[in-house]
Amino acid sequence: MRLLIALSTALCLFTGTLQAAPPAEPTKAASTAPRSPLEEKVVEHRLKNGMKLLMVERHTSPTVAAWIRFRVGSVDEKSDERGIAHLLEHMLFKGTTTLGTKDYAAEKPLLDRIEQTGQALIAEKAKQNKGDAKRIDQLTRQLAELEAEAGTYAIKDEFFELYSKNGGVGYNAFTSRDGTTYLISLPSNKLELWAAIESDRMQNAVLREFYTERAVVMEERRRSYDADPVSRLWETFLASSYLAHPYGQPTIGWMSDIENLTRGKAERFFRDYYGPQSAIVAIVGDIDPRATIALVERYFGAISPGSNPAPVTTQEPKQGGERRIELMADSQPTLMVGFHKPAIGAADDYVFDVIATILGHGRTSRLYRKLVIEDQLASDVAVFDAPGSRYPNLLVINADPRAPHTVNEVEQAILAELERLKNEPVSERELKRVLNGIEFEEARRMGTNGGLARNLTEFEALTGSWRYMSAYRHRVAAVTAADIRRVANHYFSRENRMVGFITTQGDVKK
Repeated sequence: MRLLIALSTALCLFTGTLQAAPPAEPTKAASTAPRSPLEEKVVEHRLKNGMKLLMVERHTSPTVAAWIRFRVGSVDEKSDERGIAHLLEHMLFKGTTTLGTKDYAAEKPLLDRIEQTGQALIAEKAKQNKGDAKRIDQLTRQLAELEAEAGTYAIKDEFFELYSKNGGVGYNAFTSRDGTTYLISLPSNKLELWAAIESDRMQNAVLREFYTERAVVMEERRRSYDADPVSRLWETFLASSYLAHPYGQPTIGWMSDIENLTRGKAERFFRDYYGPQSAIVAIVGDIDPRATIALVERYFGAISPGSNPAPVTTQEPKQGGERRIELMADSQPTLMVGFHKPAIGAADDYVFDVIATILGHGRTSRLYRKLVIEDQLASDVAVFDAPGSRYPNLLVINADPRAPHTVNEVEQAILAELERLKNEPVSERELKRVLNGIEFEEARRMGTNGGLARNLTEFEALTGSWRYMSAYRHRVAAVTAADIRRVANHYFSRENRMVGFITTQGDVKK
């Protein structure tokens, strides 16, 4: 997304606004048996305002990866807020009261008028056919004029410029149903720049250009979702899989959701939930943990904690039969088959990880060998969890039929492989291959500073402890052939199955 003026310039913006905290003693991870090499390296510290800091000291290069994960995602939105977490991801690159603006004192009255106009426009449009068309046109023109005038005070991409001029790379963010993450890699001697910028953003973010950026997100929705048949099928597939739980709602929001978002709603959502209490910070690389704790305390320690979103208590009712979703479109055919399964950390979730690897990870997996190589029914196949992990989710099998084969042929081949899992024990050799593949993938992801920072923040947020990573291999290694047959027989049933597919309009006409 965006990036970065000089370190001294950035730091002077915060002089006198934060009180220094005395250096704190690093806390090594609490011991468990057996201890993994990772547990010997992770240093953790919790600030009084609730922020969790995880650090790993690596001196292979004079760089650090700094990730901030907020335990706030689209699953935490209320019905009138859908799409707000994703839109906030865009908005938080717009700057603060000191960054991204030429004169905030002159800009703020314009921002207030923009919000008044934007809310009035939404209210008039909400009347639908009873709305005043002339007033809607007037408010639309007025909003555009105000946004253009306010834009004369905005400094585009100042975060990006600050970081990039100081060696920062990979500045980005992403929002999912489970959380929101901001990340960057930068020289280790610029870590204070990161602390200055990110603590300022946490306290003083200004959601300038809100309605302009909302229009950008609406265009993203049109281009990447509404106009793309596979994305439309995916959204319908998830919405039909979750009739009650918010996992069925798209992270970007439906178009009518986005159209009714206001800056006021976004500011309240941000103030409530994007504070230290929901933040997990991972800093991996060329650091001194004790000095890093002192730095983080100095910049983030005085920030007041906000509140956490209420946990989602809605439980998805058990399916009473197979659900089938057909989308007619001028598109290549595709097939999705899904089954409801437990959330991350549940005992059966480890078994599903093994099953997913057996079925669809790599060219030696069962579905790839059978469908793509041997029978050439499909051009590609993938197996993955979706749409989140904090709550019970889906195991999804996605395959693209290879002409002249049909989605029905591919579906029957997939179901045959699932029946094989139910009836034939997986060999020890195949289980060993799966474990080796999982170990290789985990080692690859943690080999870089960014990969390790991502894993630390993600598993701390999803499971309550990054130590999930340490126990993971042992839990997967304990999965037996009997476990796989039990789980396959329990979950891979017709009444627990979702099927979605695209039928080409040309086939329908025939």
